[in-house]
This record gives sequence, structure tokens and C-alpha cells, in this order.
Amino acid sequence: MKLLVLATLLGLSSAQFDPHMKDGRTSLVHLFEWRWADIAEECERYLAPNGYGGVQISPPAESIVVYPWHPWWQRYQPISYNLCSRSGNEDELRDMITRCNNVGVNVYVDAVINHMCKAIAGEGKYTSCGSYFNANKRDFPSVPYTAWHFNDDKCYTSSGIIEDFDDIYQARNCRLLDLLDLALEKDYVRDKVAGYMNKLIDMGVAGFRVDAAKHMWPEDLNAVYGRLNNLNTKWFSSGSRPFIFQEVINLGDEAISVSEYTGIGRVTEFKYTTKLGVIMRKWDGEKLSYLSNWGEGWGMMPSDKALVFVDNHDNQRGHGAGGEFILTFWDARLYKMAVGLMLAHPYGVTRVMSSYHWDRNIVNGEDENDWIGPPSYDDGTTKPVTINPDSSCGDGWVCEHRWRQIRNMVKFRNLVNGEPLSNWWDNGSNQVAFGRGSRGFIVINNDDGTLDATLNTGLPGGTYCDVISGQKEGSSCTGKQVQVGGDGYAYFNISNSEEDPFIAIHADSKL
Repeated sequence: MKLLVLATLLGLSSAQFDPHMKDGRTSLVHLFEWRWADIAEECERYLAPNGYGGVQISPPAESIVVYPWHPWWQRYQPISYNLCSRSGNEDELRDMITRCNNVGVNVYVDAVINHMCKAIAGEGKYTSCGSYFNANKRDFPSVPYTAWHFNDDKCYTSSGIIEDFDDIYQARNCRLLDLLDLALEKDYVRDKVAGYMNKLIDMGVAGFRVDAAKHMWPEDLNAVYGRLNNLNTKWFSSGSRPFIFQEVINLGDEAISVSEYTGIGRVTEFKYTTKLGVIMRKWDGEKLSYLSNWGEGWGMMPSDKALVFVDNHDNQRGHGAGGEFILTFWDARLYKMAVGLMLAHPYGVTRVMSSYHWDRNIVNGEDENDWIGPPSYDDGTTKPVTINPDSSCGDGWVCEHRWRQIRNMVKFRNLVNGEPLSNWWDNGSNQVAFGRGSRGFIVINNDDGTLDATLNTGLPGGTYCDVISGQKEGSSCTGKQVQVGGDGYAYFNISNSEEDPFIAIHADSKL
């Protein structure tokens, strides 16, 4: 019956696939665990000037506080929908949303609506706002929720926890990792969730990453989405609907399919991140040359349904379909090439990750320090993001989105948006090149030898500045220069020993 009901709803949500980015921008960045004040400044001083279209923020709702460790995952255990978190209070959140919107950078909220905190969290006021809760009795008076608003009576495992993720009823009616599972089929719960999201919409957010969407029935989610307000007309055109992208982990063999969710919003394509990591590492015989049909040709969802990324806050720690094949900032050389490829290729809406350092402790292939929260003072207060004279970040913040190679490829994607993939070339192994119409061209050497080839770029003749080794500044170039002939062909020589063995040129890098 649930799937039958869903089928009647799928045509109602097409606007939820549009991220509503402005001024030709095409990518968002996840500023993981940043404070609201720092995000506001980053929108104004860096994201807008460098072509980023949006920012994904960490969950803003009141959550438990785990003393003395303050792990990152405490923010994924809400106890109310009050807007106070380690990132700041409601006024600071509102100020950030306003300032980002005023410079054309959209804000997307990580919405935790599948559950509240873990049942073992006990009771008390150890929360980010100081509100009382009692997880033992499933009592959350700040919402309010009571035991009646949870799914315990629908879960038939002896533990009340999901024991078999291939059982679609367990996966959606039982507790994920003991997190108290909300009964989203009840109108009261739907109204409370939608009320929380609508408050954020009215403040000016452009949409939501829906955490753990796989563990909610699609028609329940659609009922919530149907209750959402249109976006604030101060910054968005009349009738604009919130952008929805849903976390549904499926690597191809799970019982719950992404296709159950692609009718009601975009979905995070985890096959993209896992397969790209394996390809770039050259494991299992995989090669870059196999990417000529990258995207749907690799069994992924349609491009207009997908949100793609090289890594996210979960899988860079080994969680959520993570593993040693995932590329992260720890693998900087391969990581930059992978992000460059993602931003050059037309598939999906692209998200860039911006991380922080933590002291890894790998034991038997697993990181025992995967829980460590953001750079903080001794009392657990998150440290400000400091910016160094060279534009990198300090005090433990990685800021991959500020790396020259990634920043310039974000601009590349903006410039080639709407152009088809063209002039594919490969050497049958791990050297590839492709263009985007007559607007851009990228060449990647992940082989063991030198790439030495004359290739059809599709670009007009002239001298171009490589935006990987440098960038165009006025009429000069701080990196390599590429001479494109009148026939569109150019000679490329890229050693496999270079720090960044790839080159990208585009219409605006012409000297």
C-alpha cells in the first residue's frame, strides 16, 4: 500500500531538484562544523567571489552534548528543534543566512528528522540549549514529543534496533544505532518536522540535506515535503520550492533502492564516491580510460536526480559506505585530481568537502579516533576558522575548498555549465582528456609514465593559462601556458612525477 500511495505523489515535486543557485554558479561546499559567524564571513570574503553557489551547514537544532569529548556526531542526536548548537545561536544563524543570501550564496541545512537522540542518552539538561529531555521515557518536552510519537510499537526486533538492513521494515521502523525512531507517518510528527524546516525556510535557507532518508518511508518524506513553504521571495523567485537532497546509501546490492526516493528529490549518489576512489587508486584493475561513459553508464541514477561528491563527513571517517578506497584530504594528490574530474564532468550537482584535521589512530583498518569533533577549546567551544596570509586555513581547519586547484575547478564548472562532454581521449589506461563544448578542456595523467600527446581541445585558437598549476591574473599567467592552434589542437606534456599531474583550461583563462 505504501508504494502504491507513493506512486500517486511522484509528479508533485519536480521543483525540489533545483538548487536555485544564482549567477551561473553550479557547486556547493560543505563547511563541516563551522560556526555561523565564520560561514557568514566566508560567504562574503571567499565563496561568492570564487563562484561557489551554496553552502551546506551542520545540523542547527538543539542536540545532546557529550562531555568531555564533544564528538562531531552529537549534533546528529537532536532533543528539540530549537536553533542553538555549537555553531551558534538563532540570531547568529539568521545573520549568517541573511549575509550569505545577500552575496548570492545559498544555504542548505543538514536536517536530522528521522530520529531524536539515542535511547541510552538518559535524561537531563546536557544539551546545546540547556533544555530538559528524558530519552528513557522518550519525553522531549521542548518539541513536545512523547512515547506515542515514536516507532517502537512497529519494530519487531527483540532489541528495538535495526538488526538486518536488508529488511526494509526493520530499516524504516526500528532504531538506527539505537537512535529513537520518529513515527513520521503520524500527522502530528509530520507537522512538527515541517514546522522546524519551515522556520528555516522563512529565515532564507534554500533547501535541505535530509539525513538518514533511507530509514524513512518515501511517502512519509513526501508528506513532509508537501508541507514545506515556498522559499523566501526576498532572495528567491516567487513559487520556488526548497531544494531537497536525500542521504540514501546504496552501492547496488541493498534492499532499499535509490529509485524509491528519486521521484521526490535528488539523492546522494554513493556509487560515485566509492567507484571514483577505486579508479583513482587503480585498484581491482580499474582505469580512468573506462570513464568514457561515467555516470548513468556505470549504473548510477540519472544525472538530473543525483548529487555527487568525492567524500563526505561520514565516509572520510570510514562510516556510511566508507572504506579505504574513499579519497580524502589525507590523499591530497589523488584527491585534487578526483575533485577536478568531478567538477569538469557534467554529471550531477556537485558538492565540495571542507574538513578539519583530527589525530587518526588506525587499528585493524579502523580509525579509533573517528569520533573527534572540530578544533575546539578545552571547554568544547568550537574554535574560529583562522585564515593564513597565503589564503589557507589554520588552527586545524583543512579548507579544501580554498585549495587553488579545487577553487579554480569550481570556476571551470561554472563556465562550462550546459556544454556537452566532447573530444574524449584516453590512452587505454590512466591518461584521459575531455572537453566541455568550446568552453573548457581537462587533461589528467594518473599513469606511471609521462603523458605526451597532441589533443583536440575544441577551444578557439590562442594561448591559455592552466588553472591547476596557476591562474590568470590580469594579462599574465602564474602557471603553465597552453598554446591552442587555429584547428583547436594543443600539445600536452605532463609528467607523472608532478605535484598535480593534470591541466585545465577554459574560455576565461585565455590570455
